[in-house]
Amino acid sequence: MPFDGDQQRQLQAEQEQINQNIERIKHEILVLSGKGGVGKSSIAVNLAVWLSMLGKRVGLLDVDIHGPSIPKLLNLEKRKLQGKGNRIEPILYNNTLKVISIGFLIQDENAALIWRGPMKHNVIKQFVSEVSWGNLDYLIVDCPPGTGDEPLSVVQLLENADGAVIVTTPQEIALSDVRKCITFCRKLNLPVLG
Repeated sequence: MPFDGDQQRQLQAEQEQINQNIERIKHEILVLSGKGGVGKSSIAVNLAVWLSMLGKRVGLLDVDIHGPSIPKLLNLEKRKLQGKGNRIEPILYNNTLKVISIGFLIQDENAALIWRGPMKHNVIKQFVSEVSWGNLDYLIVDCPPGTGDEPLSVVQLLENADGAVIVTTPQEIALSDVRKCITFCRKLNLPVLG
């Protein structure tokens, strides 16, 4: 069913807001894995902290809605997101590293978020368009395992991400899953950086 005029204008306004927010980000890198438990979040955190230590301005976006581990890996799990006007203020890890995760919004770390695709897409869209990222040299995006809703939403919202770092371990089952991740990247014209 085609969109009516009001829906079309709303979608256009949302995309303009996203574009205005991300035009101040020089490079966007997704960290992907085909399988859970292979160290993807650890790689994302280490990449973000390393770039930050080099003096780069870095954002770390955790879009693993069902298993956000970035707050714990950075020892920030007690921190809560704050709003300023109609903007979301990221948590500062240090002077050059800003962090956003659904984990900062969950009161009970044992709570299960039971969300369908559209709800997850809307949260990711808010994290991309409504967070005060400011000027960044790099936005590192920690995606959940697989090639589902969250990685697809990020690739579509960012439109021109620089590429992906794909994480795996040497077991055949993990390698089989990582091949699917590579196919996902190729189909979406997302360069594999490593």
